[in-house]
This record gives sequence, structure tokens and C-alpha cells, in this order.
Amino acid sequence: MDTSRRNFIKNTGLGLSAAVLFPHLFSCESSKKADGPFANVGLQLFTLRDQLAQDAQLVLKNVSTIGYSHVETFGVDLAKNSFWNLTVPELKKILDDNNLKTHSGHYDMSTYLSRNHTEKENIEHYIEIAHELGQKYVVAPVTPMFDLNNFKVEDYQYAAEQLNKAGEMSKKAGIKIAYHNHFWEFRTFPNGTRGLDILLAFTEPDLVDFELDLFWIERSGLSPQSYFEKFPNRFPMWHLKDIDKKFVEPILGPEVDKEDVLEIITNRIKYTEVGTGTVDFINIAQEANKSGLQYAFVEQDMIYSDDKYASIKKSYDYVQKYLVK
Repeated sequence: MDTSRRNFIKNTGLGLSAAVLFPHLFSCESSKKADGPFANVGLQLFTLRDQLAQDAQLVLKNVSTIGYSHVETFGVDLAKNSFWNLTVPELKKILDDNNLKTHSGHYDMSTYLSRNHTEKENIEHYIEIAHELGQKYVVAPVTPMFDLNNFKVEDYQYAAEQLNKAGEMSKKAGIKIAYHNHFWEFRTFPNGTRGLDILLAFTEPDLVDFELDLFWIERSGLSPQSYFEKFPNRFPMWHLKDIDKKFVEPILGPEVDKEDVLEIITNRIKYTEVGTGTVDFINIAQEANKSGLQYAFVEQDMIYSDDKYASIKKSYDYVQKYLVK
């Protein structure tokens, strides 16, 4: 995730490396993997942001050892051309050394997507970095953070136009632009439409794709399958993220929509390992082809135990056992 999203979600404390405390977690026998997006599942590295700040090289080694095939980046420092104190070439080498790929990255587009700001992020620079890493997608991780409660139809239409423009730029490098949702994009406007529907309708399919966060659409009370049906082949990326069973009260609706977004996040949201919550991943996975799924990423915005590696292994194991055909 980008810096703005990092500030948006309260970070947990730093945990010790499970590779040191629990070496048995990393002793699984290797076997030939099946093919497909679930067999070759990735990890959104925001999940381990505190560990990355301590030792990014160790994190990537452990992620690979658990079995993840690729990672999704976040938090590039454009001034230093680096991620987590690693230059882009250094990061690429570490990924290669650990047999990890990166197909996608989250890059801050807060002002680029805002019609109220004239200074814009350097999309060309993002594309250059993505190209150097071998990424196929530059993803806008969120709508402009500074005005979440007041985003209007016109704002979504403007954001769609900007995504199209970015898509035109990235197309020359063989890279596609994508957008990642949260829950406020599903709030209903007086005309009956939703923000995400506007983005889907006003972006060109050959220029812009979407990364569907299954936690947020399910937490919004909507069906991922309904979006695959309405917008087939527009969701080549999924975030596999589960909902704690004790936190299922509505976060959308006429009354709830009046509440502050950050208050909802703080008081009504809790995450859990994939397969241990309320999301029916097995049923949703049946529609992978209709969605156009190419890449799936485990993500847990907050891990509440100290053992972060055990957590991502539990999610990985569920995907391998129940989603791989």
C-alpha cells in the first residue's frame, strides 16, 4: 500500500521473525505445484509492512519459503527510487534470488485522481519502476484519501478519465493500469449508481482493469459474483482477505453512509486469516474464469497475533487445500 493508506490503518506492533521462533513452519516438503492463480498465489506485502521496515530481504525470503509465488509491492519512495530501503535493482535481485515474481504494485495516485488538485503524482515514473521490476500492473490502491466522505459522481467520473489517461501512457510499456476498491465505492448515490460502477463504466477495458478486494465487497453486503456477471473479464486480480465472524454488522446503507469512513474502519472492521472468517472463497472461486482472474493475492491489513509468518502461512495453506483444482 501507499503511505496514505499506511496512515489510514492503525499498525500493529513489531513481531519477531517466525523463521527464528518457529522453524517448523518452514519445513514443508516441496512438491510440484498445480497451475493457475490459486496454486501460484501471491502476497500483498502491506500485510508485513512492519517486518519490511526491519529487514525486507528476510521478509521476502520467508514469504518464498512458505510457498508464495509472487508479491505485490507498495510504498515506493520516488525520491530514493526505492522500496523499504532497497533500490529498485536491489529489490529485483532479491526477488529473483528467492524465485519470487512481482506482477503488480500499488502506487499512490491520490492527487492524480483528484479533480481538486493541480499537482499530480508522476505516473510516468511509476510506469518506469513497474517496468524495471517486470510488473504488468500499476494499481491505484484507493480514491483520494483526503476527501473520502465527500466523493461525488463527478469525482468518480474524473477519476475514470484519469485512469484512462494513465492507461494510455502505460500501454506503451506493455503495462496496464488497475484500480483497487474498498467499501465506500459501493455507497449508493441519489441516482442509484455506485462509485465502483462509475469507474467500471467510464474506463476503457483495454486500458484499465480492476483488482477486487473480496473483503470489502463482501463487507459491503454485495456479491462478487454479481460484479463478475455484470462486468466480465474486468477483474483479473483479487485480494483474498477474510472477515472476522464477530464483525459483520452492516457498513453500508442510508444511515451508515452518513458516518465518517475512518470511524467505520476503526470501529466496525476486523480481519482474519483466509478461510477462518465469513467469506465463501470456495463459492466465489467458481467464477474465476468469468472475472478474468490472472493473479490472486493474500492480504490481511492487520494481523493481531505476534506471529505474522504463521498467519500468512495459515492463509496460504487454506488456498492450496481448498481453492486449487
